[in-house]
Amino acid sequence: MLKQLFAALCCALSLSALALEVNTANEAELDSVRGLGPASTARILKAREQGLFKDWADLMQRVKGIKAATAAKLSKAGLTVNQLPYLTPLAAPDTGAKLP
Repeated sequence: MLKQLFAALCCALSLSALALEVNTANEAELDSVRGLGPASTARILKAREQGLFKDWADLMQRVKGIKAATAAKLSKAGLTVNQLPYLTPLAAPDTGAKLP
């Protein structure tokens, strides 16, 4: 039990070490994220001048070119907004009903 707890703690610490917060990262740090290039980094920094991003939805609304699929990839690469990864919206349950 103690080994499992220690392993989980190590995993959590290693994941937090890989995380990069979009609201505090500088240009070089943002450029280091796989999936972000100079143009998207510039758009993020420009949008951030207007205020910090509240959440992923705010980031996607204010930064052209970042939609759900891109947000998921950036999150997987370690980018966070307010220390949170992007969580994909849950799909609606399939009721088996056919649309007219």
